[in-house]
Amino acid sequence: MDLEPTDDQNTLRDELRRFVSARVDHDARWAAAAQPGAVDRDLWRELGSMGVFGLLVAEDAGGVGLGWAEAAIVFEELGRAAVPGPTIATALAATIDGLGLDGIVDGTAVVGLVEAADPLFVEHLDGLDALLVLDGGSVTLADPPTGTTPVEHPLDPLTPLTMLGAIPTGRAVEGDDLAHQLRAGSALLGAAFQVGLGAAALELGTDYAKDREQFGRVIGSFQAVKHILADAAVGLEVARAAVHAAAVARDERAEGHRIATARIVASRAAHTATEACIQVHGGMGYTWELDAHLFLKRVLVLDQGPAPVHAAVGAVAASL
Repeated sequence: MDLEPTDDQNTLRDELRRFVSARVDHDARWAAAAQPGAVDRDLWRELGSMGVFGLLVAEDAGGVGLGWAEAAIVFEELGRAAVPGPTIATALAATIDGLGLDGIVDGTAVVGLVEAADPLFVEHLDGLDALLVLDGGSVTLADPPTGTTPVEHPLDPLTPLTMLGAIPTGRAVEGDDLAHQLRAGSALLGAAFQVGLGAAALELGTDYAKDREQFGRVIGSFQAVKHILADAAVGLEVARAAVHAAAVARDERAEGHRIATARIVASRAAHTATEACIQVHGGMGYTWELDAHLFLKRVLVLDQGPAPVHAAVGAVAASL
C-alpha cells in the first residue's frame, strides 16, 4: 500500500483547489442557499465538466476512470470550499451500473441519497432530479415526492431539509451488495469532506489569529491560542492520513474497518478544528456573517445520513 500522493494526484488537488476557491466563495455559498434545494445548477454543470461526478466511472462509460484515492482528494477540496449540494450522493449515483438516469456524470442531473426512516428527512429535496433510498439491503430510485413539509430552520442553512410523510416508492435498483457499497462510499467521501471543512476552518482561524491584535500583540502570539490551533492541525493531519489510507485500501479491496475508523477520526478532527475557529474569533466567531458557523454546521450534518458516525463507532466496537 503506497500512501504517498503521485504527481498526478497533486496536480488534481491543486487544479480543483484553484477552481473551487475562486468559484465558491462566501457570496456564492449564500447565493446557492437562495436556489431551489440550495443547488446551484450552473456550478453543478461546471463540476460535472471537471469530472467530479464521473471520477469513479470507467472511461468507456463516459467517466474519468480514477479510484477512491483520487475521490478522497477531490472531496476534501470540495469540503474546503464548503460546496453546497448533494455532491456525495450524486457522485455515488454515477457509479451504479444500469441506473437508467441520464446526466449524472455531466452535472445536468442532481441525485440525493437517504436512509429510510420514520419520519424521513431529505436534504436538498427541491433541487433533486431523483432520490436513492436505502432500506436495509435494498436500494430504490424514486422521483422527488411532492406535497412535503420543509423544515423551517434546518441546522445548516446550506443544507435545507424536508420532512416526508412516507418513504417514497420507486424502482428497485439491482447491484452486488449495492446498499453496503453506497453506505461505505458515503462514509468515506463524507470523511474526506469533513477533513476539508476542518482545513478551511483552521485556515480561517489561523489567518485571524495572525491579524487580530489584543493588548498590543497579535493574538496568535499567545500560547493558549497557539495550542488551540496546533491541536486542531495535528488532528486534521491524522484524519487526512486515515481517510487516504482507507481510500487506497478500498481501491485495493482491503479496506476492513479502515473506512469506519477514518469516519470516526475525521469527524472528531473536523469538530475540533471548526470549534477552534469559532473560539479563536471570540464573540465575532458566533456571528451569522462569518463563515465559521457554516463549516461547523456542515460537519454536524455530515455526521448523520447514510453510514452515520455512530454506526462507524458500533462497527469498530463490534470488531474488537
